[in-house]
Amino acid sequence: MTQRRSALLVMDFQHDIVASFPAAEAIANTRKVLDAARGAGIPVAYVVVGFRPGHPEVSANNKGFAAAKAAGRLVEPSVIEELAPIPGEPVVVKRRVGPLYGTDLPVILSAFGANHLILTGVSTSGVILSTTRLAADMDFAITILADCIADNDAQVHEFLLNKILSRQAEITDSVGFIASL
Repeated sequence: MTQRRSALLVMDFQHDIVASFPAAEAIANTRKVLDAARGAGIPVAYVVVGFRPGHPEVSANNKGFAAAKAAGRLVEPSVIEELAPIPGEPVVVKRRVGPLYGTDLPVILSAFGANHLILTGVSTSGVILSTTRLAADMDFAITILADCIADNDAQVHEFLLNKILSRQAEITDSVGFIASL
């Protein structure tokens, strides 16, 4: 049996995104998970979505980011202060919803020796879904911390966790994760 080598991903906890989501509980729980993971020696990587000024990365065909481009949002993103990285923890900037395509995150995970991803982030229907689907195709074991993620639509959040994501990931919560360390 292959030994699990975990990495914690803290995704899209940035000002422009959390301001439009009910994310207070996810932020508080992720803070506890960060402390526990660091204490257990689990490597942490952050992911933010961001674009250059003028949004040259956003195609006219991209419905998902058209509003951000029109509003001039998501330029020079940074992680919210409550979850700020410490020196040595990488922050990966992605230009799409999922962080495993078109970024250096796969190289970082390889350098960590990770074969198991622990997912936190905003939103369930965005970065969590996209990351889970591609990570599963890349043969990562995946754990989603259900109380460390958020979505604007509670029904979509529950449906994705119970019907879709649970097919490719272990679903647990921050308390269970911390107790397992």
